[in-house]
Amino acid sequence: MSGDMKEWIAELFRDHDLTRMGHAQRVEDLNLGLGWLYYGLARVTRPACAVVIGSYRGFVPMMLGKALADNGGNGQVHFIDPSYVDDFWKDAATVNAHFQHHGLSNIQHYLMTTQEFVASAAYRDLVSPGIVFIDGYHTEEQVRFDYESFRDRLTDEGVTLFHDSSYVKPSRMYGPDRIYTRTVRNFIDVLKQDPALQVFDLPFGDGVTLVRRASAPA
Repeated sequence: MSGDMKEWIAELFRDHDLTRMGHAQRVEDLNLGLGWLYYGLARVTRPACAVVIGSYRGFVPMMLGKALADNGGNGQVHFIDPSYVDDFWKDAATVNAHFQHHGLSNIQHYLMTTQEFVASAAYRDLVSPGIVFIDGYHTEEQVRFDYESFRDRLTDEGVTLFHDSSYVKPSRMYGPDRIYTRTVRNFIDVLKQDPALQVFDLPFGDGVTLVRRASAPA
């Protein structure tokens, strides 16, 4: 790992919130955990566009944003989050400063739900994404909507990643009075029945599942 990358990760991990949320990070050895997968996938596939749905403090948008910046060119991350957990994403200037603090100016945030985003001009004008990362509201119904909203917009070699896909369990993300059951796993089980798809689980941290077409169109 280069010195510049070590410095970038060290600065990232000074924010304790960017070491959390089930991506198997480890501060002691500057280990990005699953972040290496997100970063490496974007470096290998070199997408012009990536979409991230949901993030507590921007770990995944920044992994992809860093990769796209390191690829050169003008790759953009489109980050969709309505800021329902708290007010962190509500002020545009603060959001931009948060990403720019880590040297990233290629992340565009949309203060919207996926349902609102797909009704917007930004969705209609979106360049075909090579990566879609789904990490918003973790119910089977919502991740189905998220997936189907971008499934036919992906590039031929595009990949969709689902976070929190290992277990069905309660989530207290929205507070003790708004506990709900995470059922992403149930939708993954549905996708595994489709012979047109490759579905690959990685049970590290809170789990991530990669989904892509079994073969690209000829």
